Amino acid sequence: MMWCLTKEKQWESLAQQFRWVADMHQVVQDPYHHAEGSVAIHTQRVLNALHELTEFAALPPQQQELLWAAALLHDVEKRSTTQIDSDGRVRSPQHAKRGEITTRTLLYRDIATPFQLREQIAALVRFHGLPQWIMTRPSPERALLSTALRLDTRLLAMLARADAMGRDCEDQAMLLENIELFELFCQEQQCWGEARPFGSQYQRYHYLTHPAASPDFVPYEQFASEVTLLCALPGMGKDHYIARHAAGMACISLDDIRRQHRLSPTDKQATGWVVQQAKQQARVLLRRGEPFIWNATNITRQLRSQLIELFIAYHARVKIVYLEVPYAQWLQQNAKRQHSVPQQAMNQMLGKLEIPQADEAHEIELHVQSAQ
Repeated sequence: MMWCLTKEKQWESLAQQFRWVADMHQVVQDPYHHAEGSVAIHTQRVLNALHELTEFAALPPQQQELLWAAALLHDVEKRSTTQIDSDGRVRSPQHAKRGEITTRTLLYRDIATPFQLREQIAALVRFHGLPQWIMTRPSPERALLSTALRLDTRLLAMLARADAMGRDCEDQAMLLENIELFELFCQEQQCWGEARPFGSQYQRYHYLTHPAASPDFVPYEQFASEVTLLCALPGMGKDHYIARHAAGMACISLDDIRRQHRLSPTDKQATGWVVQQAKQQARVLLRRGEPFIWNATNITRQLRSQLIELFIAYHARVKIVYLEVPYAQWLQQNAKRQHSVPQQAMNQMLGKLEIPQADEAHEIELHVQSAQ
């Protein structure tokens, strides 16, 4: 459903249908940046502003829908992050980062959306403020090229412009000027509406992970082994992937270690010991130069980064394999497992899921099954 100025009841319908839309009416904003009022008022004005943009009207219908959804969701997690300081100022730290995860959850569980579209919307929510402030970043070029790998920068600029137009603030003219500079910066960095091309996956990874590197630098590739790091929620089919794509390869499984020692997955103290045992097995294989698979959920960037640091220290090439099936199928597969995970725990883990990105490993491989 697209927003329309002549159909104000659509907002009421959205608020009745979705709790997260209704919540926007209760979230206050700082009068200096948002004199227009609550998040609900601001979001409606952003949707209106989006339809006023001539470049939005020129988009294909699917891209219009995608951008409309991002505009609706861009401030969704101000509800969980907003705080009023002692001086009366209102802040919402990390609302865009939390909003990305909420967007992903909603568009996977509640409003089934194809993976690529869902991740574009989630990324737009995550980076909706970037065009307004990118030049204040310590490394604006790297921030831009990394972001352009995840989304269409043209759509990001449109969202940021509608966001600025949908507020009452003294610095609105400056924000709009910053967005124009962002567009010029994208064109200069060869990522306006597309990702900056790199000669190889390793060249891209080297640039994104080495602060002093140039995007044109071609590093020398020399690896002692290869490690495949699985990333998937419980019940997504990790064991099936291993049987089909890596039969006979050494495999380090946290679940296997737990079962061998009769340890519960909910025992946090035992989990630390299990991880250390798994890392010790990995070191043995890394020293031998033997390829292996690390079989665990690894659903957050922080968990993955700790392991990847270990693997790279032994000069291994790291590939992250992400697995996903549609929500209903996921629930069915989990229910059929010998060691199924309780539904509450499943929902909690879904609410933490971070999809692997290009700056995390030498290669990201997606195995996403679409709904039939």
